[in-house]
Amino acid sequence: MLELEQAKKRVQELRGLIDYNNHLYYDQDAPELEDFQYDALTRELRELEAAYPELVTPDSPTQRVGGAPSSRFAKVTHAVKMESLLDAFSYEELRDFDRRVRDAGMEPEYVVEIKIDGLSCSLEYENGQLVRASTRGDGVVGEDVTENVRAIRSIPKTLKGDNPPAYLEVRGEVYMPHDVFQKLCEEQELQGAAPFKNPRNAAAGSLRQKDPKVTGSRGLRIFLFNVQQVRGVELTSHAQSLDYLRALGLPVSPRYHLVRDIDAAITEIEQIGQERAALGFDMDGAVIKVDSFAQRRQLGSTAKFPRWAIAFKYPPEVKETRLLDIEINVGRTGVLTPTASFEPVTLAGTTVSRATLHNGEIIQQLGLCIGDTIQVRKAGEIIPEVTGVVRHAEGAEPYRMPTVCPSCGAPVVHLDDEVALRCINPECPAQALRNLIHFASRDAMDIDGLGVAVCTQLVDKGLVRTAADLYTLTREQLLTLEKFKEKKAGNLLEAIARSKQNNLDRLVFALGIHNIGDKAAAQLAEHFGAMEALQGASVEEICTINGFGELMAQSVVEFFAKEGTTDLVRRLRELGLNMRWQGEPRTDRLAGLTLVVTGTLPTLSRKEAEALIVKNGGKAAGSVSKKTAYVVAGEAAGSKLTKAQELGVPVLSEAEFLAMLEEKPAEA
Repeated sequence: MLELEQAKKRVQELRGLIDYNNHLYYDQDAPELEDFQYDALTRELRELEAAYPELVTPDSPTQRVGGAPSSRFAKVTHAVKMESLLDAFSYEELRDFDRRVRDAGMEPEYVVEIKIDGLSCSLEYENGQLVRASTRGDGVVGEDVTENVRAIRSIPKTLKGDNPPAYLEVRGEVYMPHDVFQKLCEEQELQGAAPFKNPRNAAAGSLRQKDPKVTGSRGLRIFLFNVQQVRGVELTSHAQSLDYLRALGLPVSPRYHLVRDIDAAITEIEQIGQERAALGFDMDGAVIKVDSFAQRRQLGSTAKFPRWAIAFKYPPEVKETRLLDIEINVGRTGVLTPTASFEPVTLAGTTVSRATLHNGEIIQQLGLCIGDTIQVRKAGEIIPEVTGVVRHAEGAEPYRMPTVCPSCGAPVVHLDDEVALRCINPECPAQALRNLIHFASRDAMDIDGLGVAVCTQLVDKGLVRTAADLYTLTREQLLTLEKFKEKKAGNLLEAIARSKQNNLDRLVFALGIHNIGDKAAAQLAEHFGAMEALQGASVEEICTINGFGELMAQSVVEFFAKEGTTDLVRRLRELGLNMRWQGEPRTDRLAGLTLVVTGTLPTLSRKEAEALIVKNGGKAAGSVSKKTAYVVAGEAAGSKLTKAQELGVPVLSEAEFLAMLEEKPAEA
């Protein structure tokens, strides 16, 4: 047992670690720790606080639920607190829970359910109609995500039956099925975006989108597991309530069984554990709940947990196997990703023989050699992962990442202190599809009808290798694609032809220069006026542009120095694409000023407002600091507006911002 001072120090360390990871998990939807690692930290903290009650404070993570509600959404105060559950990691802890219930003077029956791994959500219905949806937040205050939930087709907007309750609030878990998650990750990779780490993060990130259309496109679903409030009907037990929700057409917890005692509950938990591999969604345990609502009221809750329920967490399954090879795949962004190939093992009910190693640094940390005996597990029950080396093969040497791209043979590099190795050859065959998708995207050449599915077909059929090939496509070639008829082919050809007249900034952005976004592309196009001048620019010349540093300038120079880039630009020029800046002349009304746009403006989109800032000589920043000259704020401005007020930064409405741009500079 630690001495008091040592315990106090360790408690502070644990609280810092847990708070940091709570922020990543609940607020950023981007956890760094696996569930079992996080559980180990919270378990250690609870044990220390139990041993030293004087160290317990109201702000301890053990006394709080979830994360803070985001400023992106309106706040909802929950009439019934959305509590979290006490975790158990052994059957003895489950029996301790049962003893505590019986010591309170009752003979309980239990309901055992699957614990879905998603984002906790409340749905409220009035007279059978969905009126509000909210996230758990910190358990007391959550986020209003009604419009996003309305966009999810699998969530009923109207209850079944002729006599719905006057009011019903139910709690459930929004999740993303495995097949949907895998498809989403493939699309993210094609578009050059970082894929979600696991289905839970994907569900949380999708539900909390600003645009409900994005939420609706993500294939989210929900399982409901609790009645929070109901008026107009009398419910006396949990099993009865789940049956009632099912009769109303609501998707309830997929497996729930009423059992007579703790032994039967443990048997059911074992059965769930054996069958969990066959589930099409993530689960992170099983839950035991007292069935009787009257007994629940008698048992009550602690500051954080109900005393009438407990969650059992299954230990991660780890297997040993032999590493056969490390294969290198080139992603759509040019990143080289190593994948371990090993002798097949069965994990969580499925046979696996491959696992991503992410990058060369992880290979080095693990000390991997071909032929090693390694440990493999499934992270989050779905993604195979190499966790360590048990023993090295005799005479084996550490694996080294390649120095050239396995797809095109060009040298690979680390860019901007990236851990990953990257091929930056613009004509690398492995990157053709991703480059094409980016070239045609809305912020680039904006070719309507040329989405991911069509781009994939064009590349797979060998009709397009680089963006220049788009401009030589024929109607006959397009008619060989799936779902293409005369009208669709004609519309796409017209959209491709129209894109030739786009302004130079769109073309510069479409080329996909590393470190150059759409705003930087516009600055380059306006500053140099023509593609030819930009191609011949030096680092020093580019650095004279406001906001450009050596890193961005070097990226531009290196990109245009490549033979593949020269050939691509030449072909695009010969095919008739506009190579000159056609924008309105730039003003200096905002010269030297940094502005931040936040919230929803009455008439301008955020991109349009930021474009006006840049066009008038200012810098459009994404965060507020002491260097910010003005904040342009609309509705639901949130934390950026609060930060501006704290720092005393002037806040402008859209009308005031536009009026500022119309002012003529004073005469000398």
